[in-house]
Amino acid sequence: MKIDLHIHSRNGSDGRWNIEEIFAEASNREIGLISITDHDSISAQKDAQKLSDAYGIGYLTGVELNVTHAHSDYKGGKGVSLDFLGYQIDISYAPLVSKLEKLRDYRQVRADRILANINEEFRKKGIETFTGTDMDEILSGVEGALGRPHIANYMVEKGIVADKQEAFDKYLVSCNVPKMPLSLKEASELVRASGGKLILAHPNDPNGTSLVAFTSSLEEQQAIITGTMLEYIDGIECWHSRHDPAATESYLNFARSKGLMVTGGSDCHQNPPLMGTLDIPEYVAQQFGY
Repeated sequence: MKIDLHIHSRNGSDGRWNIEEIFAEASNREIGLISITDHDSISAQKDAQKLSDAYGIGYLTGVELNVTHAHSDYKGGKGVSLDFLGYQIDISYAPLVSKLEKLRDYRQVRADRILANINEEFRKKGIETFTGTDMDEILSGVEGALGRPHIANYMVEKGIVADKQEAFDKYLVSCNVPKMPLSLKEASELVRASGGKLILAHPNDPNGTSLVAFTSSLEEQQAIITGTMLEYIDGIECWHSRHDPAATESYLNFARSKGLMVTGGSDCHQNPPLMGTLDIPEYVAQQFGY
């Protein structure tokens, strides 16, 4: 059975495809178990559950939470962003729903501040600044949680940059504004109280929010998990599209030694459509009762 437990949608966050397109393609690729894990959003979950029944595809409710996490031995104790996946959550659990609404509302505040910072850079370069109309146009392309990729896409459409990477390199990194802080303890309490499992996402992703922000050493990363995370997490995402075989094997051995669940997913945003391309063993599904 093919498995992919890390997929993003246009309905809930920054995927390119909507839920219907994702399930249709998952069916074409004969994927047996999937999870839509949108950033700080569960808005697509009800439709996903209905479509899983319609297509006969196993489904885990999911969400990807961005957490601010610090370690005294790294970066002067300053927090970094890490991602955690919540699976089999009760999407009607009121405290979780409330927190996600607050995170979503703050995304608008954050985007306004990022645009203000970008405008400062535009003025220095003699580029016409963004206005409220530009923000309205950015929002018109957002069906789920507003984030920097939506701003990047708009900058490409306007011809300000050639591609999303240039948008981040020239503007969105230096002009960034931190997300609303969410601690690992709070994320764990919300997910577990809703009946779910909390999984550390892509711990060795060199291009994403991962423990690489602390250290590139797998041994040191795992020491950080041991020292600061074990009481809060239920598992680790070992298979990921940007994990090399050495990282996957190292994290599999580590997870087993700590009695943790192991999961995997492509982190597919449909650009390109990677879902179902990783060789994830069936025992991953069995951990969730499939």
